[in-house]
Amino acid sequence: MAHHPVDDCNDAPNEHFQDVLEKARLNRRDIIRGGFGLAALSTVPMLAACGGMGEAELPSLGFNAVGKSLADGVVLPDGYTYTVVHATGDRLSTDIAPYSNQGLETDDWSMRVGDHHDGMEIFFIGRNGRYTEKSTDRAVLAINHESSADAHFFHPRGQTTNGVNGKKFNQFGGWDQGKREMLEVLKEINHHGVSVAEVERGKDGRWTYKVGSAYNRRVNGQTRMRISGPAAHLRDIQQFMVTKYAPDGKFSRGTLNNCGSGKTPWGTYLACEENWAAYWYMPPGSTDVDARTKASRARYGVRNAPAAAGALVGSQGWASVSDTDDRFARFNVSAPAATPAGDFRNEPNTFGYNVEIDPLDRKAVPAKRVAMGRFAHEAAVCGLPEKGQPLAFYMGCDSVNEYIYKFVSTAKWDPRDVGGGMAAGDKYLNEGKLYAAKFNADGTGEWLELDFDKLPKTFNYTVGGVPFSYTFANQADVLVNTRIAASAAGATAMDRPEWGAVNPVNGEVYFTLTNNGTRTAAGVDAANPRAYTDGDGRLDGRTPGRGNPNGHIIRFREAAGASTATEFTWDIFLFGAEDNSDATNVNLSKLTAANDFSSPDGLWFSPTTGICWIQTDDGSFTDETNCMLLAAIPGEVGDGGEVSISNAGGAVPQKTFLGATLGEARLRRFLVGPKGCEITGLAEADDGKTIFVNIQHPGEDTAAIGTAAEYNFQSTWPSNAGYGPGKRPRSATIAIRRKDGKPIGV
Repeated sequence: MAHHPVDDCNDAPNEHFQDVLEKARLNRRDIIRGGFGLAALSTVPMLAACGGMGEAELPSLGFNAVGKSLADGVVLPDGYTYTVVHATGDRLSTDIAPYSNQGLETDDWSMRVGDHHDGMEIFFIGRNGRYTEKSTDRAVLAINHESSADAHFFHPRGQTTNGVNGKKFNQFGGWDQGKREMLEVLKEINHHGVSVAEVERGKDGRWTYKVGSAYNRRVNGQTRMRISGPAAHLRDIQQFMVTKYAPDGKFSRGTLNNCGSGKTPWGTYLACEENWAAYWYMPPGSTDVDARTKASRARYGVRNAPAAAGALVGSQGWASVSDTDDRFARFNVSAPAATPAGDFRNEPNTFGYNVEIDPLDRKAVPAKRVAMGRFAHEAAVCGLPEKGQPLAFYMGCDSVNEYIYKFVSTAKWDPRDVGGGMAAGDKYLNEGKLYAAKFNADGTGEWLELDFDKLPKTFNYTVGGVPFSYTFANQADVLVNTRIAASAAGATAMDRPEWGAVNPVNGEVYFTLTNNGTRTAAGVDAANPRAYTDGDGRLDGRTPGRGNPNGHIIRFREAAGASTATEFTWDIFLFGAEDNSDATNVNLSKLTAANDFSSPDGLWFSPTTGICWIQTDDGSFTDETNCMLLAAIPGEVGDGGEVSISNAGGAVPQKTFLGATLGEARLRRFLVGPKGCEITGLAEADDGKTIFVNIQHPGEDTAAIGTAAEYNFQSTWPSNAGYGPGKRPRSATIAIRRKDGKPIGV
């Protein structure tokens, strides 16, 4: 998101490839064996033309690129149109009033669409009311809701503290330690999490959401969650989760800051908990936590000491509300009780996971899948399932100088588990191996297993210049403190890993590396090779971006295409850049005005057309354009070659591997969003004729005018496009179609 904090909790990035392994690059013609859905994909004309990946000329895109835009609206190519499916605050139940968009709601937001729409997946409803892989005209959209940075819009005159209104708090700015109002706080907690809403396809092919559907529900910041993990380590895991709410550590409460998403092969939803670390608070004078807890919290960015009197703290102030069931007190993570069972010092340990939800079974208890690791999860994409082989899930940790991960299931994939719900999740997501990625300087890579018996037992590190030492107690400790384990293993610190996506044609895995303002010329490496200054400045007047402000997309191929592979080959698919940037050190992908972009974030492959959709969340290009969605037709790892980048101030040029130049024929801007927004989250109807896209936080930089009822709006979308009352900007899901009814993008 554009308001993402620096959140650098890793002062000492691991090896930047000084030790070059003497390994031969794998043959670039190696492809996966027996991938899921390839037979169907080969019947699509566009993909059939790809032949053996490089043996035939790749096709071009079928629309004219849209230009850059600073307008307050959604810009699409000629021949395309969109409708708003639903927006922040829309009701899911007929029992509550329609949204006023003036902050006048008196319900607690537990049956309204959340805010900051983010990751999204579609689940078709079969005749029996359960999940089906086959096309139907009924489905649910499961949508993540990320931040509360725009929570001032939920209330009549902004957030209030000690009766003073007009405030605009956010989890990265602070709160002045006054008392918050209960209804305001309930709205802010409950808009987080996931919205599940039924959508129906009409005879005209358009999708609309159904108010009052039995499938409609919210999984939010207060929903009861089951703690799950490997059977051999579950009791040890639960010891980390002990709180006053769950003295046995078997359950936790709520999910927060859900960003990228994932969909399992058996038909459940993975809601990834991203910037959860900023919600906790320790009041001035409160009881401190022990040194071990401090060391863990420091590595995750959680407040680890009582605030100084009068200081602003990174919190929404939710803990200030008086209550009898600890709904709000749990955000105070000090340690006043004799044991963790008497307070909420362990509450942060219950966040930072992939949360599995069965979107078509409202009675199923969501599960936090601890075996997949704890960090700032950004998407969880499954590799191409192959019958009789383990499943691989790829995940990014969305902070600068963090890592890319892989979870490999112990269980081997059985297609009969499709529709198996949470029981299938227990089968595939509780038992397995967790790895972190190491990218070598010669274009090869390794998966480093995060296993207690293979890691150093004690690891020393610094955060903010402060030294810490952490000693692992057992494998549960490794899974709960995954960031520390990955650092100890020697994984490669990346330029803020976000979404992953898997190419359905060949199984190669792509990851966006959104940006890194701390990268220096002395600290570049082959996988993160640029350090420069974006001298254009930004529309909001902030200082120009430095480090790697425009980001890039990396991709890799597993050895022999196997989910269990511990080696891979990689290259850089695209470098973000402005079209007029230095062509030898910044704009290496030769971007033009038709396809230049910055800060790639969302990433998704269409199983129908094979298009790679790239979404941006930018703060370095906003002097020229709002955030955007681009369409790309990728090749394969190794289709380009070696390049050398002379970073200013670098001792020697940095070598890296760059994929083939796409040009405007294979990379074009498809959409530009309204002012202040991020483009994120994408799903597709089965026929490829509708894509659903999320427009997050339009008008993000809107400022309140004192205690007045109105604001100096940066954006008034989508009301200015004819959707909904009032002028306050709202996040929303849109459905895009071609006017001629044909598949999108081709």
